[in-house]
Amino acid sequence: MDSTAGDGFDTSRFQASRNRLASLAYRLLGSAADAEDAVQDTFLHWQAADRTRIKVPEAWLTKVVTNLCLDRLRSAQARRERSAGAWLPEPLLDGDPMLGPADTFEQRESVSLAVLTLMERLSPPERAVYVLREAFSHSHTEIAQILDVTEAASQQHLHRARRRITAARRRRGEVDPASARRIVEEFLAAASSGRTERLVALLTDDAIAISDGAGRTETLLRFDTAQRIAAVARAGFTPTPAKRRLAGGTPAVHYALVNGGPAILFVLSDRIAGAVTFDITGVKIDTVRGIAAPTRLTRLTDAWRRHDPDTPLIGQW
Repeated sequence: MDSTAGDGFDTSRFQASRNRLASLAYRLLGSAADAEDAVQDTFLHWQAADRTRIKVPEAWLTKVVTNLCLDRLRSAQARRERSAGAWLPEPLLDGDPMLGPADTFEQRESVSLAVLTLMERLSPPERAVYVLREAFSHSHTEIAQILDVTEAASQQHLHRARRRITAARRRRGEVDPASARRIVEEFLAAASSGRTERLVALLTDDAIAISDGAGRTETLLRFDTAQRIAAVARAGFTPTPAKRRLAGGTPAVHYALVNGGPAILFVLSDRIAGAVTFDITGVKIDTVRGIAAPTRLTRLTDAWRRHDPDTPLIGQW
């Protein structure tokens, strides 16, 4: 086999692992753009390596991309950005290959916006062990080799990660998709018609709402009582000429699944102008996230353009 053919074969082997590497990097970083950069850097390492000495390419690639992501999480820039209070995970439309494996509850939960946000409380090694174990079912022996730690250290990292995430989140379980859609549709109808009492009734007593302020603020906007959330939702969801000018037109409002959870998307032509996601406990909403910063909606928009959407909930908002 000549060198050109060999390079082509090796490139194909990398491409066969690309989606898995991207879904791993996305869970570690919470950003599709950063995950793509990490995967590209992994490819450069793959090209530069003596591949004749790599016995198990998948394991080698997993080790490289994981450690590249850990380097990013430890960087001074990442610490500044994520500690500034203006960080939310980048939302992905269901069906996006970057969401990765979704066969088990643990795999689906690990890519939810709730858990991606909670993982910010973990140290980089805890985050890596949690993702490798919960989402990709690696053994502690394999994780120890990936991270260059002992198996005992891997087990300790997982124990601390599970404890911190469990302590910070409710045990929601999985909500019936039809019920989730009904609750979100009721929320939209109440908010757009200004029915504050109905909005409050749809929220848990300790509900929170978080918004990135469309990227116009340096910190996240946070509202933490049902009454305040209802007031903000009523003000935000009621259409006005000024809001339409700000959006650049009259969007349609669609129901969608984002990171496995219910969401409504404001769609202007074929561009996502804003996303609102919901976490549901039982029959009530406990978390609302508003994401409208254009940099967080790029991949969501790209996926939407390849998507065959249902009839909009509101044709002209």
